[in-house]
Amino acid sequence: MKRIAVYIFAALSAIAVVAPTAGAQSTTAQISGTIKDQSGAVLPGVEVTVTQTATGAKRTAVSNETGNYVLASLPLGPYMLEAALPGFKSYVQSGIVLQVDASPTINIVLEVGQVTDQVEVQSNAALVETHSSGLGTVVDNQRVIELPLNGRNVTELVFLAGLANVGGSGFLNSVRNYPTVMISVAGGIANWTAYNFDGAAHNDAYNSLNLPLPFPDAVQEFKVESSALQAQYGVHASANVNVVTKSGTNDLHGDAFEFVRNGIFNARNFFAPKRDTLKRNQFGGTVGGPIVKNKLFFFGGYQGTIQRSEPTQNTAYVPTAAMLRGDFTTFAGPTCRTSPLTLAPSQGFVNNQISPSLISPFALKVVARLPQTSDPCGKVNFGLRSNQSEHMEIARLDWQASEKNSIFGRFFVTNLNIPTTFDGSNGLTLNRNGQSDRVYALSIGSTYLISANVVNSFRIGANRQEIPKIPDRFATWPELGVNAPFNPDTEPRITVAGGNVGTGGAASGGGGNGFNIGGGSAIINTDYGGPNANLSDDISWVRGSHQFGFGASYIHTGLNYKSGINATGLMTFNGTFTLHGMADFLIGKPVTWSQGNVQSYLYNRQEYFGAYVQDSWKATQRLTINYGLRWEPFFAFKNKHGWFDHFDLDLFNQNVHSTVYPNAPAGLIFPGDPQWTWGQKSIAYNRYNIFTPRLGLAWDPKGDGKMSVRASAGIFTDRGALYSMSAMAQDAPFGNVLTVNNPKVDDPWSSYPGGNPLPIMLNRNISFPSFAAYVTYDPHWYPTTVNQFSLSLQRQFGQDWLL
Repeated sequence: MKRIAVYIFAALSAIAVVAPTAGAQSTTAQISGTIKDQSGAVLPGVEVTVTQTATGAKRTAVSNETGNYVLASLPLGPYMLEAALPGFKSYVQSGIVLQVDASPTINIVLEVGQVTDQVEVQSNAALVETHSSGLGTVVDNQRVIELPLNGRNVTELVFLAGLANVGGSGFLNSVRNYPTVMISVAGGIANWTAYNFDGAAHNDAYNSLNLPLPFPDAVQEFKVESSALQAQYGVHASANVNVVTKSGTNDLHGDAFEFVRNGIFNARNFFAPKRDTLKRNQFGGTVGGPIVKNKLFFFGGYQGTIQRSEPTQNTAYVPTAAMLRGDFTTFAGPTCRTSPLTLAPSQGFVNNQISPSLISPFALKVVARLPQTSDPCGKVNFGLRSNQSEHMEIARLDWQASEKNSIFGRFFVTNLNIPTTFDGSNGLTLNRNGQSDRVYALSIGSTYLISANVVNSFRIGANRQEIPKIPDRFATWPELGVNAPFNPDTEPRITVAGGNVGTGGAASGGGGNGFNIGGGSAIINTDYGGPNANLSDDISWVRGSHQFGFGASYIHTGLNYKSGINATGLMTFNGTFTLHGMADFLIGKPVTWSQGNVQSYLYNRQEYFGAYVQDSWKATQRLTINYGLRWEPFFAFKNKHGWFDHFDLDLFNQNVHSTVYPNAPAGLIFPGDPQWTWGQKSIAYNRYNIFTPRLGLAWDPKGDGKMSVRASAGIFTDRGALYSMSAMAQDAPFGNVLTVNNPKVDDPWSSYPGGNPLPIMLNRNISFPSFAAYVTYDPHWYPTTVNQFSLSLQRQFGQDWLL
């Protein structure tokens, strides 16, 4: 791994010396065009200067022998353009607003006259894209703030792209509670979208969805691009989302806001018994301005969100006073069941009654931590809290170091606090962990003008996620009278299941009529961490009618993941002995006991490297051809401990066993076995021969910049997500979960050969379960490849309408 990192850094350094990054260009824009005189002859040697009116920053270019000029890697915002050549009147155009990754064409006609004379034009650049062949939608700051976003979640702006749909939910974001939106763009799956935040990669290492983005008041522009983009775009196969934060200017500016949602302002739903109880306050503000006028600027902002609501109501069934006396006649009879039930006489029941002396002390200790009920069937209603708070802070500095060099730095942190559902006494409310999800994101960038025709853009970014999930104190197994000394501070998980109970005898059959403590697998000691870093460098070089681009990017992703799901201990009662789970629970007859090791941190890692070369060739005054090639070698997922396995059918048929773990099933091999030839800590072979070509064109039929026909095609790859490795770490022998059937309730390991085996230490002679499922991957893994094609037509009407 160290050698790979050295090679990648060397390649980046070489490219930076000779030749903007996908990230760099995604936070800037450019202006290009052709300069002619009134007769239509091209004019070389015209000095073109643009001035960012908010900060006073200037950039100058000179038209070449074909009259073309390009001003690349310009910061976003309002501009004034000036063009001057001796013997001609000066040309001045104001009102130009550059949006993220835009490349407007501004053609200039100079009139004969004195250079001191001016032709002034008040107009924005044409809305039609006649330079780039990709499809994109820009949402400017005004619309970002004014659009009614649910929860003011900026990520939902992706839906304005026209090619986006809700991408489903479930596994991809099952461990994340911060605002992650499942969005499918251009037919891709939800985690095929690359998010760039001020030029830095901003995808979650676990599932490749977006990390939290700042609140609308801090966002300058938001752009979604898709469909066969140029070679500078890579990492993910479906779309590219660019988010640019606001900057300070020469004028002090800011805002303050508060948004309130409260049920007292709403009418009651006709079918609801009362108004909703949601209380949500979202408040904050921003401020920006100069530190040193025309040189150094600052911007900062904060948003807090406090949400409260009455607990949602849930239903469970707990033992009644009659059941605790040994009387199950009502519970098993027609009052509580449509089909009366006779509990098993073999367990001591006579006419659905049993001696109170047979009630388990374990059950009594659990019931003491449950609510009491007067319902004859044991029905209880209880609330689960759903309160949360979120705090976002952002700070940015912009420094115009010289006429040739501009530098910025931005830091963003968000903290989402979700308290546990446990109310401190009722075990039924032990349903969800409390969380404090914190994300840090840093981006630093430099744009350097090497010459009038060569611009270099460099970006470095880092982000980190900290997501601890620690349950509140309820009870330990020893406190409940269970001899389970391994990991004794872990919260117990208890499932009691049986036939469904209906009110007043109306039952529907099924698996209700019981309760859960620990929410199944929800209450576990878990810790997620993700240290990630990325850097990129890009160069734009204008030569004649060509605009060449060279660039490379490197991304390091990591997932430090520790789960206690195996170590919590799960005791299940399901009616195997008495024909009803509640009765099994009260007499202390569990059907299974499951427990396993506490996993140490997984330390999953993956490296990404991509490099490209491309050209935007203005073949004629009306036709631009974009072509390029991207190199994206595939570096396989890695794990610090080498917790991988692979099943080989040929080895299975030959009855070949692992030499690392000889007790493993035939055909199952591990790092260290002679057949494992793709790296001792790697899941597959690396692949270096992955090249993805791109081709596109943009045609201006009339040459007036008011209409364009664009077409493009390209091959894209997707790097995947680190969650795909997490399940493998649950395989034996790394994540051994041992199950005891029909255990003793107070000493579940007593019937296990040799007694309690925990903790299980990895060793050559470790045992394997007789029946188990294993996750395996093809070591010749090839990354997902997508072929994309697009054809589009744009037409501008008037000054502000674009079709």
